[in-house]
Amino acid sequence: MEHDPNPSSTSFTEKQTRLLQLGLILVYLNIILLGFVLLFFSLTYTAQPLAELIVRNKNLYQPSDDSLTTKHLNAKSLAKELSTLKQKFANLTPADPYIVVNTTYNRFKLYKNRKLIREGFCSTGSYTLLKSLDKREWIFHTPKGMYKVQGKVTNPVWRRPDWSFVEEGLPIPAANDPSRWEAGVLGDYALSIGNGYLIHGTIYKRFLGMPVTHGCIRMNDEDLEAVFKTLEIGSKVYVY
Repeated sequence: MEHDPNPSSTSFTEKQTRLLQLGLILVYLNIILLGFVLLFFSLTYTAQPLAELIVRNKNLYQPSDDSLTTKHLNAKSLAKELSTLKQKFANLTPADPYIVVNTTYNRFKLYKNRKLIREGFCSTGSYTLLKSLDKREWIFHTPKGMYKVQGKVTNPVWRRPDWSFVEEGLPIPAANDPSRWEAGVLGDYALSIGNGYLIHGTIYKRFLGMPVTHGCIRMNDEDLEAVFKTLEIGSKVYVY
């Protein structure tokens, strides 16, 4: 049998190991205790704000009296401003019948008593250029601006201008030559807005909605009748 030559050394090593184990246990306990402390403070200082956030997100938040008062004042202010804007709009909008013509999309809108009562397709100027042998030029556009109905005619007869003959390669007749008068091409109604421009019907209904005219505003039969019966002498015509 062999004996430990130094029994005191072995005992000292065992004590060191036990102390080390005890130290580790204390460190673990401190870490756990620190975790509990942090959790306590976290719940204490964040639980209330978190609860308020949840309530607000679920629309359960009860606003304070001051908040309600502010919202009430804002609502009254907005309502007053809206009423003012409506009044301004009413003042700027004619109560009498009027028509708006959009030359970009070739559409019209007819209004009466500040309400839209009819809309549809029309045709406006083609913006083509025509030149004659005597070096005259015509650009067929529908002028933009505000006009007024200056005359209303049923069963209108078209008096052909010079460009109409130039366009067909025909000689230009005298001013009162019978060949200048042509019936049945302007529809059942025509409204004059000045400078030779008319709102009238057309025999080329398949081209409505396209810029194909020599400057006048063409409409189909039903729309033209509604416009003719709604607008009066002096009614405004807005072209843009």
